[in-house]
Amino acid sequence: MKNNNDPQHELARAIALTLVSRGWKIALAESCTGGLVCATLTDLAGSSDWLERGYVTYSNAAKSECLDVSMETIDSFGAVSEQVAKAMAEGALRHANVNAAISITGIAGPTGGSAEKPVGTVCFGLVIKENVGHDVINTVTLTKHFNGDRQVVREQARDFALSQFLELLKPKNA
Repeated sequence: MKNNNDPQHELARAIALTLVSRGWKIALAESCTGGLVCATLTDLAGSSDWLERGYVTYSNAAKSECLDVSMETIDSFGAVSEQVAKAMAEGALRHANVNAAISITGIAGPTGGSAEKPVGTVCFGLVIKENVGHDVINTVTLTKHFNGDRQVVREQARDFALSQFLELLKPKNA
């Protein structure tokens, strides 16, 4: 049984309250976390009020087909890049017609790393749009390196995504 007093559940609750107060919904686009962020958010009762959908786009083809990430972007920067994370988040936002989206793409390990992008490298895209249907959006991309085994990297990526997204939702003068 999950402990709903864990830090990630507190973050999820804070995100839920903020989204509900604004009348917003969120979509997720996850690769290396395989739906872990979405699962954490749906642990909360009533999440259907503010969570629209989640995309698990593990392969490059899925990123392209489901989220309109161009193969040129993937080929130019790699699937684990801020450019791809940005395109994933913005694609999820458009396809789900929501105000907010989070994307995660990374190398959880134990293989797949390189000198430039070692195991534990994870890129994030965070997007909010004040009014659905308008072009004004705020996109933040971040790259973080996590240490640990595959599960630990995935859990750290989930927690980081949730905490950074909550920061993005805070009013600028807060």
